[in-house]
Amino acid sequence: MNTGAIELPSGALDFYDARADETDLAHLLNPARRENRAFSARDPAGELVGFFTYKRDGDTIVVGLGLRPDLTGQGLGTSFVEQGLDFARARFAPTRFRLDVAEFNERAATVYERAGFTRTRSFEEQTNGGTYPFIEMERPA
Repeated sequence: MNTGAIELPSGALDFYDARADETDLAHLLNPARRENRAFSARDPAGELVGFFTYKRDGDTIVVGLGLRPDLTGQGLGTSFVEQGLDFARARFAPTRFRLDVAEFNERAATVYERAGFTRTRSFEEQTNGGTYPFIEMERPA
């Protein structure tokens, strides 16, 4: 049955496993590198639902994010993204937001477009032991 939902390739979320890239994992586990940059996202009951990272680049905040895998595909993405942007607006007062998404992850790119992001360029990034195509997306804050 076609529900109109965009499906990810089998095993695609494994790409986002922080253990797949030792450098990313080391940054994630280093409290000094996370300070004022990485934040957990929790539901009203205090359960972890995902994370956000924020890095200043002039007047732009570069956003990284991840929703807990078992919560993806349930229509929560746009609200999750918008709440993370609200937090960043209040904390960092940027004029723009930018993020990168793996090219294969059209489902996430669609969520970001619903949250007002537009595709600005394509590029290749070395990560997880290889080089992969990514899409850069931006929106006004």
